Order: sequence, then C-alpha cells, then structure tokens
Amino acid sequence: MTDQLNLDGIPEDELGRFLAFRGKVAGTNISETTLLATDYLNHFNEIIMLLEMVPDMPDILEECKAWAPKSYADHFHDSTFRDKELAVEAYGAVPTKFRQPFEDTIGQMDRLVPMSIGHLEQILATGDMDLLRIKAQACSRGLQRLMDVASGIIHGSAITMEQDQIDDLMGF
Repeated sequence: MTDQLNLDGIPEDELGRFLAFRGKVAGTNISETTLLATDYLNHFNEIIMLLEMVPDMPDILEECKAWAPKSYADHFHDSTFRDKELAVEAYGAVPTKFRQPFEDTIGQMDRLVPMSIGHLEQILATGDMDLLRIKAQACSRGLQRLMDVASGIIHGSAITMEQDQIDDLMGF
C-alpha cells in the first residue's frame, strides 16, 4: 500500500518511475520515501571532522584544502556502499520535490566549505588561536546543521536553510 502523504506533490510524469524504484530499494539503506541514501553525507562528515581539528592541529588545514565536492553519483561510484549501483540508478527517479531541495542544500555545503577554509586560514595567519577555535566550531556547526537538513530531506522533510540563515549561524 502506498503512503499518500509521500506521494503528494509528485508530478504524474515522475510518479511511475518513483514507484518502480521505491519497490527496488525496499530493504536497502536507500530511503523508500525519497530514493536518497544517507551514505552520501559521509563525504561531508570527513570535512567537518577535519575543520574541527584545525585549532589543535593547524597543519591539517592543508588536508581541508584538498577536500573537494563530489556529486552524488561520484560518491557512490567511489564508495563501498553495498547498494551503490542502485543508489546511483535510483537518483534519477528521485522526485523533484526531494531532489531540488537536496541539491540546493548540498550546493550550500559545497560553497560553505571553501568559505570556511578561507576564514580559518585568515585567522590562522593572525595567530589568534582563541578566535580560530571559535570560528572552527562555528564552521563545523554550520556544516553539521546543513547536513542535518540534508538528512531530513533524505528522510522526507522539505525544510531547508536560506543563505542568510547560514551566514547568521556561521557569523560571516
């Protein structure tokens, strides 16, 4: 039996493909509600952890600079996720009502990472380690908040954050 709430807002031209994939992802770590997988967020966990370590290990900023955004498909192609091929295939059937806010949120994260690194690099150059610690925490909290939003979208929520909300959270 399909859940009507989850089908609301899915255009007719997307519905058939969505329902077909919904059955294929049953029993996997891919959400039946959205066809998205939280495993993608592991890519962002890495940079959040690195940013948190900058105040204690300033040299790790170089590793932060080496981090680069990855598309959903690229992440899964490079991962050991059991259902990685299905995750990539199902992404094409993710309804716009989930895909668009998800991609917008990921785009915000992809932009926030280099901004954060730039801010931390500037502060590190001043030698103000207290401010560095405060900003590193703010950067990691901001990214974590966006990751929470992305996770919510993966599980069926449509709540997102606007850029001014992110800037306020980060203190930029």
